[in-house]
Amino acid sequence: MSRPTKFVFVTGGVVSSIGKGLAAASVGALLEARGLRVTNLKLDPYINVDPGTMSPYQHGEVFVTDDGAEGDLDLGHYERFTSSRMQRTNNFTTGKVYEAVISKERKGQYLGATVQVIPHITDEIKARIREATIEGGSSVDVAIVEVGGTVGDIESLPFLEALRQLKLELGPQNVVSMHVTLVPHIAAAGELKTKPTQHSVKQMREIGIQPDILICRTDRPLSRSIKEKISLFSNVPVDSVIAAIDVSCIYELPLALNAEGLDTKICEQLNIWSRRPDLTPWHRVVERFKTPQKGATTIGIIGKYVHLRDSYKSLHESLIHAGIAHDCKVELRYIDSENIEKQGAEAILAGLDGILVPGGFGDRGTEGKIEAIRWAREKGVPFFGICLGMQMAVVEFARHLAGLEDANSREFDKDTPNAVVDLMEGQRGVRDKGGTMRLGAYPCTLQPGTVAAKLYGAQEISERHRHRYEVSNEHRELLVAKGLVVSGTSPDKRLVEMVELKDHPFFVGCQFHPEFKSRPMAPHPLFAGFVGAALERAMARAGRSAQTAKDSQPHSMN
Repeated sequence: MSRPTKFVFVTGGVVSSIGKGLAAASVGALLEARGLRVTNLKLDPYINVDPGTMSPYQHGEVFVTDDGAEGDLDLGHYERFTSSRMQRTNNFTTGKVYEAVISKERKGQYLGATVQVIPHITDEIKARIREATIEGGSSVDVAIVEVGGTVGDIESLPFLEALRQLKLELGPQNVVSMHVTLVPHIAAAGELKTKPTQHSVKQMREIGIQPDILICRTDRPLSRSIKEKISLFSNVPVDSVIAAIDVSCIYELPLALNAEGLDTKICEQLNIWSRRPDLTPWHRVVERFKTPQKGATTIGIIGKYVHLRDSYKSLHESLIHAGIAHDCKVELRYIDSENIEKQGAEAILAGLDGILVPGGFGDRGTEGKIEAIRWAREKGVPFFGICLGMQMAVVEFARHLAGLEDANSREFDKDTPNAVVDLMEGQRGVRDKGGTMRLGAYPCTLQPGTVAAKLYGAQEISERHRHRYEVSNEHRELLVAKGLVVSGTSPDKRLVEMVELKDHPFFVGCQFHPEFKSRPMAPHPLFAGFVGAALERAMARAGRSAQTAKDSQPHSMN
């Protein structure tokens, strides 16, 4: 029989985007390094049922789980920092909670009671938190529960009230309240200011939650006197005031928090025994990130949401993971595909060692993506296409190598006579937008001898999907006859999952999203292969440049 789960509640104050997600993920990494079994939850206050219909500019990327949930991008942090795998139960919103409560009320499950925020909404929240602590039929040791938003937001009040009740019900040795706040440095005064933290803690206490630990975001070390001042006005012991100084590599955060004694303090307050943490793998990751030994390679990410990097968070990290695996620096250039349409591929892409075209929706910038893919194909520059990126690679191939000059995706041109990408059969009658795509993990069979099969080292794989359109089987035979290699399909051969080209340094496209399964200590094989090819190109170009410089030197007359 497993012992009851203990909890770490993570809240934030002062400003949004303060780093609660990374703090929660780091706590998971530290406790797991002590031999504890952990899971993470994200409670989002917005009324959308999930982020699936939200613009990436509003919310950042949508993270997809194996069981087909569209979740908050912080779930990606949780999976990258721990071995825990997120599920539908690990992320829920105000919208999802209210939807469930209203459904129960309509069915008469509340026996005629007046349905209210307290107790009905808070009871639903608490029930969902408890449900998410069960993995594989047994309870995890510690569940780390992060509440989105900032204390003081009206939307987050029901969640905070539910946490207050849970802490009372479970007892002080079973719950730690960890509050992430900001200690800004005011340049004009030359001082660190503690007042924002004081006010943030005051707001928490007004709603009935006394923080046990403070994570103080800062750009410089906190002196003992600063910590004592925060402790005095926040009613938090001084050794529980933890400095979280800005780090150059996010995977350094667990090490920084461990140096401040955070994991020891959490274990003490939860009265939970654990071994000393083994952080050797994290030290190795950080060392390779900071001091790569094999040079650098520059990769262009050609997208439409490039003005908010969080739109491609998992993608960004997957490329970094691959760089760590190759012991090289990966320099990323985010390029708006509409600029390629205006200025041409050569003007913008020259100098890149690799081209990556990620997923996306809508026709804005698609011709720029197609132009970038053609440039990569013709110039022999390593190319990797993901989801829409693969579909655009098929369109580019059809137009310029298969003789279908008007080829397009039905998503962008409903009347195209050559829809080499078309709506999936199962999507034709779908009207609702939220949660209705092909979502989650699906199997894929790889063709022996292909680049994909060599990279995976297997013929049967499983990857996560998020799409409505697919490569059309109507044109598949022609495309293959013209040289397109279909290297991966669904087990029944009906769906094209991967394509590639022969006689190219690296030209691979996949319908799924491999970035969701990459880890800093276990980079995804497709990203590792792509970055490896880009690094080879960078090294070859550097060699040619060095030889050119040598040849241009004046020769001795002796």
